Amino acid sequence: MRAAWLAALSVTLCFVAGAAAAVAKQRPSSTGANMPAAPSQSWKLVWHDEFSGPDGSQPDPSRWTLVTGGSGFGNAELQTYTDRPLNAHLEKGNLVITAMKESYTASDGIARAYTSARMQTKQHFDAQYGRIEARIKVPAGVGLWPAFWMMGSNVDIVGWPECGEIDIMENIGKEPGAVHGTLHGPRYSGEYALTGGYHLPQGQRFSDRFHRFSAEWEPGVIRFYVDGQLFETQNTDSIPYYKRWAFDHPFYLLLNLAVGGHWPGDPTADTVFPATMLVDYVRVYSPAHRGK
Repeated sequence: MRAAWLAALSVTLCFVAGAAAAVAKQRPSSTGANMPAAPSQSWKLVWHDEFSGPDGSQPDPSRWTLVTGGSGFGNAELQTYTDRPLNAHLEKGNLVITAMKESYTASDGIARAYTSARMQTKQHFDAQYGRIEARIKVPAGVGLWPAFWMMGSNVDIVGWPECGEIDIMENIGKEPGAVHGTLHGPRYSGEYALTGGYHLPQGQRFSDRFHRFSAEWEPGVIRFYVDGQLFETQNTDSIPYYKRWAFDHPFYLLLNLAVGGHWPGDPTADTVFPATMLVDYVRVYSPAHRGK
């Protein structure tokens, strides 16, 4: 996620009835003989989560950690992230991340008017190179900010943006037909990041249905895709010589639904809560020739 749109900031960053009703599974089971295949002969599946656990259960704790707190995460976000099933649970084979409008004070003592969820594979799984893909249906509404992204696993040692950040998909509610793929690194973060956008045709909205968001990551180059269509390529030539390519080491995965912030702006009276981000799967493939 755009870890700070202000470049000077170098911080690292019941179940709801409406949410359950909004879930609509649109794929067959992918277990056993139906294990998902790689998108081409050049990739080999190495890690995945199909979110196929019991309805109402929380994300697999052996794969994901739920981040908590209301610090704003360097972006002036308005939500508190919780580890409650209200904000993140499984339903009909999807992960359901729900943003709610409610007064809530987390253990950090920060009171917020919204809650949501942010989850990461930090200390569970990281990857260096490969194809990283998720099938997601984003929510609609001004002030909502769903994201599927990666953070350099050395963030606690070198800080952000030196660790690097790969935003595979970000959508802001005031741009319902657009998503962005972005790289943040040393001296090219925030408003100076390497970024590109994909726009749906003829007034379509990303919240209308599921879409596949992917990044193909190799040494010195990262390519961004929506539904298999390449829309952006960034490589070592994308930045001036005095800036460092920060993407040749392990990264971990994140999924979250933020509310408000410098980039998306605040929700309006027309923004509907609860708002749900549905994730069908997350899959990571390695280059087959590497034998991993």
